[in-house]
Amino acid sequence: MKCVLLCAGYATRMYPLTENFPKPLLDIKGKALIDYLIEDLDSNNLIDEYIIVSNHKFINYFESWRNNHKNNNIIVLDDGSISNETRLGAVKDIWFAIEQANINDDILVLVGDNLLNFSLKGFIDFAEDKNSNAVMRYYESEKARLQRTGVAVIDENDKIVEMEEKPKEPKSNWAIPPFYIFKKDSIIEIKNGIESGCKTDAPGGFIEWFCKRNDVYAYEMPGKRIDIGNLEDYYNIK
Repeated sequence: MKCVLLCAGYATRMYPLTENFPKPLLDIKGKALIDYLIEDLDSNNLIDEYIIVSNHKFINYFESWRNNHKNNNIIVLDDGSISNETRLGAVKDIWFAIEQANINDDILVLVGDNLLNFSLKGFIDFAEDKNSNAVMRYYESEKARLQRTGVAVIDENDKIVEMEEKPKEPKSNWAIPPFYIFKKDSIIEIKNGIESGCKTDAPGGFIEWFCKRNDVYAYEMPGKRIDIGNLEDYYNIK
């Protein structure tokens, strides 16, 4: 399995800290934020190659980080964007990684700015057990929060029967964060979705499109994720 780590954003809500430095490489208790995800996956021998997608503005930081990393199976890609206004968007970055790294394997897609208090091994085992594409889910009780994320209706076998990104009237309490597993035979659908005009800025819009055409199962998160979205979040955890 390959892992695509999306790190090409500009984290404008965390300026000035991230105005000239990439958020995934910020220091959290002596380690880069992104290293927590990689160390978990490495400790369980789950991934044979990491593909990091950076923007052009921060590519030198990621290359320096990669050159000093103990894992030798890391590829760093430059998607060419130079500002928040010219960014490709998450879905196009996923396809960019697939093309540039010649990926022909199952892929785990992660965003590079989240911390988890649980291992990703259970998520990967779940997808293997289902032999299918998979997403994560967590129970969210607040309607206002559900209106700002993807929301899925799940059947008794954990299969998504309906999903909507940022619904005005959520049909369930199952929120879908940006953690995905695509089976090898399904990754061409990422290109198909882009060409059909699906939403490409945030991955949730694509997953809404993808779920209508492909089987997708939802793994219930066994713990919590910390989305470091602003300066207060960062300094509270740092």
